[in-house]
Amino acid sequence: MRVDLFDFDLPEDSIALRPVTPREAARLLVVRPGAHTPYEDLTVGDLPSLLRPGDALVFNDTRVIPAQLEGVRRREGAGGQRVSATLHMRVAADRWKAFAKPGKRIKAGDRILFGEDLAARVEDKGEGGEVTLHFDAAGPALDRAIAAVGHIPLPPYIASKREDDEADRRDYQTIYAREEGAVAAPTAGLHFTDALFERLDALGVERHFVTLHVGAGTFLPVKAEDTADHIMHEEIGHVPHETAIALNAARARGGRIVSVGTTSLRLLESAADEDGTIRPWSGATGIFITPGYRFRTADMLMTNFHLPKSTLFMLVSAFSGLETMRGAYAHAIETGYRFYSYGDSSLLFRDDR
Repeated sequence: MRVDLFDFDLPEDSIALRPVTPREAARLLVVRPGAHTPYEDLTVGDLPSLLRPGDALVFNDTRVIPAQLEGVRRREGAGGQRVSATLHMRVAADRWKAFAKPGKRIKAGDRILFGEDLAARVEDKGEGGEVTLHFDAAGPALDRAIAAVGHIPLPPYIASKREDDEADRRDYQTIYAREEGAVAAPTAGLHFTDALFERLDALGVERHFVTLHVGAGTFLPVKAEDTADHIMHEEIGHVPHETAIALNAARARGGRIVSVGTTSLRLLESAADEDGTIRPWSGATGIFITPGYRFRTADMLMTNFHLPKSTLFMLVSAFSGLETMRGAYAHAIETGYRFYSYGDSSLLFRDDR
């Protein structure tokens, strides 16, 4: 499909730079494809009224690490040069893939000092500024060193407008985050509070967890003119045995699967058989979902509002229909919804027409 089909104009003042407080006070646009009134304006706190006992929410429990590193490149015969590196996938105890700037000047063999206690050698260099960094430290020692000097890697559309601060270490993390490794938050989950969980529990809605370590590739624009020519960056994920069993059981008794976030949905689809049976699964997924894809798992998708021409807007267009989502986004912009990571949310029903 042509990538420009997924383009739209977004005013700068629609981009949220901070989250609302409390988190569940964020607005929620309910989208029902094919309904007489396809759009309904609510808040995230109204979510229990849209669900029923036996439904199953699926959350991504990945935890964001301070993966934005600033350092100085050292090379024999050359002076130091400032380097910025955004870690996006761990490939070994002492190695990370990263997007580095200025990418064109970095070469394999360069040594980068990120502080007194953190240094790495550029092991190899790929396209688009991607490098593999071989750190001097490994395992927990490397994790501690990164945590000490790293910054929360705010999305470019926020980072270009303000510096990260201590509030972001709290705000850019779900309350249930536990598996360290993401460099971007699964932002649909940022809206949940303990109080909202209590109301969902009282209703009889189940909570289940998967892990997908969101990479910086999620922010990369689609530069191809056709979706067939775009290559997704892979991300590491895991569907536990107990989650697969519980979700299959929920569906068998008539419950609906509600994916909280596109990351949870991409992982469920990676783990599903053709008949929709969800299997325990671990590995790297580069699944790229565009209109025409037949979903096998989730009945509903809760997700924030995404970038024009992004792979995530393509995914939601596949889930609820391109024209439906173009209309939904036009409605959201006109009525003042806040966009992107710290913005408002939507609850999408799947279009099976």
